[in-house]
Amino acid sequence: MAKKKGDEKVNHTPQSDNEEQNFDEEPNFEDPEGFVDDIPDEELLADVLESKPKESDGYENVVVVDGCPQVGPERLEKLQSVINKIFSKFGKIVNEFYPTTENGLTTGYIFLEYNNPQNAAEAVAATNNCKLDKQHTFLVNLFTDFKKYSDIPKEWEPPSPQPFKVQSDLQWYLMDPDAYDQFLVGIGTGVALQVWQNALPEPIVLQERPNWTETYAVWSPLGTYLATFHWRGVALWAGPKFSQFQKFYHPEARFISFSPCENYIVTFSPTGDRGDDKKLIIWDIRTGQEKRSFPPPDEYVTWPIFRWSKDDRFFARLGQDVLSVYETPSFGLLDKKSIKITGIRDFCWSPSDNILAYWVAEDKDVPARVTLLELPNRTEIRSKNLFSVADCKIHWQKSGDYLCVKVDRYSKVKKDKNDIKYSGMYYNFEIFHMREKEIPVDSVEIKEPIQAFTWEPIGSKFAIIHGDTANVCISFYQVNTGQAPTLLKKFERTPFNHLFWSPMGQFIVLANLGLTGGALEFLDTNDFTIMNVSDHYQMSGIEWDPTGRYVVTGVSSLKCKMDCGYYLWSFQGKILRRVMKEGFAQFLWRPRPPTLLSEKQQKEIKKNLKKYYSQFESKDRMRSSKASKELVAKRTEQMKKYVEYREMKSQEWAEQKPRRLELRNYVDTDGIDTEPSGSVEEVVEFFIKEEKTVIE
Repeated sequence: MAKKKGDEKVNHTPQSDNEEQNFDEEPNFEDPEGFVDDIPDEELLADVLESKPKESDGYENVVVVDGCPQVGPERLEKLQSVINKIFSKFGKIVNEFYPTTENGLTTGYIFLEYNNPQNAAEAVAATNNCKLDKQHTFLVNLFTDFKKYSDIPKEWEPPSPQPFKVQSDLQWYLMDPDAYDQFLVGIGTGVALQVWQNALPEPIVLQERPNWTETYAVWSPLGTYLATFHWRGVALWAGPKFSQFQKFYHPEARFISFSPCENYIVTFSPTGDRGDDKKLIIWDIRTGQEKRSFPPPDEYVTWPIFRWSKDDRFFARLGQDVLSVYETPSFGLLDKKSIKITGIRDFCWSPSDNILAYWVAEDKDVPARVTLLELPNRTEIRSKNLFSVADCKIHWQKSGDYLCVKVDRYSKVKKDKNDIKYSGMYYNFEIFHMREKEIPVDSVEIKEPIQAFTWEPIGSKFAIIHGDTANVCISFYQVNTGQAPTLLKKFERTPFNHLFWSPMGQFIVLANLGLTGGALEFLDTNDFTIMNVSDHYQMSGIEWDPTGRYVVTGVSSLKCKMDCGYYLWSFQGKILRRVMKEGFAQFLWRPRPPTLLSEKQQKEIKKNLKKYYSQFESKDRMRSSKASKELVAKRTEQMKKYVEYREMKSQEWAEQKPRRLELRNYVDTDGIDTEPSGSVEEVVEFFIKEEKTVIE
């Protein structure tokens, strides 16, 4: 490497006055003749060259928006306001250009420049093919796309193979050898989420993250995914580490619903800015692709707007005198047309078959009607006319064996211009036997007001809360083949207002929810034995675990600010754990998919269950003894550390005695505090236990 003049050695010998250096003379920085600079600019100025301007700088930040309205100068300001409102949420717009024709009209396309390429790419992905109104649809591209597509090579080159990425096991939680269930706890309005495993003797935290969601979280129907809500949309988490599996860009989405088989997810943003046609979107969960979007409903409707068939093959929505049934994967109308049903009020899918139950309100002399419709052939397999009907509620049993239609009937009706008033109300429960020939229908009539109705999930019983506030009763009925339902048991003057069946049937929790409630009763409906009576003051919700072994009662901070937390109970009503958490917001058990065992195998297991008792009991004893051994070992280790620490400090105390004597004028004061004359004896008595024995 050539030496530079500044690198030559300086002669420090004294100089004469004639040789005195002239500091006013400018130094010579020219390279000597024959100098060769072998240091490349990339090595010498690497950090500077990174910021060297390029000819294409800024092009990646520019998007071209086609399909805009063509307006004159008088409406240009309004158009700019609308465009900025839609596109500024993706990032700061540093420059914009609206080309115009000779007449002053905009050309229909505009140029927007963002402050970085990431914001530009996000704007293209979110707004391309988005409708501004009925006549205008945005076609959005990056400015660099025009160059990219114009330089497509004439000869095609196959893409290079991508390395295989092993996907995490989405069903890992089902492989636990002890079959422990998992549950989700939400804390605060932030919202922090915790995923726990309900292990013995104490639960184990599997995952805990602050600000995991902005509102709340939801498990998918089979428990595969955990859905969280964010300003930009919805995210799904899965796998042992709860890594992000998929995300759906839908700003301000506040409602979601999964299809039963977890193939699709529906998101709804009531206040989003993506346009009316993008407020309701159906997505493919595996690919993350938008399958179809819908305009919002014209009037208030209950969520979910779309209701799915049990196999994800169909989904339907209710309209004005019309029922629209769509099919997957085309997401088009079944047979390319809706089903016109004048006066339709509500519908519900069977949980086990592709059968729809809907009811039609009465119209003048035409009675109300409940109809069972089989799809896709649109065959009416059963219908029943109902008279003097004010309202109906449809309740399917979980197994799909029975359908109950609760009918609110009236004796008199008074019609005003804008209001209808009913009097002399009474109630009927129409029971459809879905597995019997020609689907016979039984009826149960109750004259008192109805507060709640619930089917036994697996079985043939149902329960009703009825009566006035002063005398609330709970009645249990048995559905029979070939005869009307029979009353099994009636509890009178109860304080309860909610019913919660075990997922496995047989056991039920009677509860009084609300700020002034809290009463609980655990009931076995085989012989109606009250297993336990307890309370959880101000409880706001109850959740059964998927196996029916545990029940959780909770007080949410969203309903009450005091004593927030949850209690864990056994199905028999024994309290197992009390957990108080400030800001406790929600509790959700992780669902399980249906069992793979046939009904015959399940019956065989129940029949021979006593054979497995000894195995389970020995395993429980081992687990208990293991926990005891771990506790003893932990305490022994703590005692050992304490003894070692005490001996070390005692030795230091002895070594410091000469120094203490010196500081205290050689007066030994170490034993003063331990002398009996300096101590005070205090006797404390307290009550331990009292026993009474009767001697006859």
